Amino acid sequence: MTGPAEDEEPPCWMIAANVVQWRRYGEGGQGQRPGTKMFKGGAKVYVGTTRNGLQECQVVGRPRNARAYRCAYVATRHLYGFRVTLVRSPAVLRLAEEECGGYSDEAYARNIAVLLEHQAWEVRSGAWPDWPHPEPCHCHECLALRPHR
Repeated sequence: MTGPAEDEEPPCWMIAANVVQWRRYGEGGQGQRPGTKMFKGGAKVYVGTTRNGLQECQVVGRPRNARAYRCAYVATRHLYGFRVTLVRSPAVLRLAEEECGGYSDEAYARNIAVLLEHQAWEVRSGAWPDWPHPEPCHCHECLALRPHR
């Protein structure tokens, strides 16, 4: 029976999230773009540290046109589905250790995930309070409310 290798990093609790499929931008949020500049819509990212009062998160994920993991700052409103997961990937753990960090306590990470989900929803819904959504709208809120076909 073989055990873990000496140089393997132990698993770490991290917060995972997905990049929104479409995001609003421009004057009054009338424009729509898929995902973010770095990540495709729906891409899974691992959230690390935050800055600007939870407005931005440092994330580790696979960018649009590369296979290797990268670290970047993404606006919290462009993420959804925050959840806690046990990460075992050496590449993610290496980047997380260098750049973002992880959590040793699962319960604490769950509390942070709930806080980030609430913050992302608040910022997304309050970004353009006086402007109507464009027609047809593909933003995260409209896609979540639309019945499945």
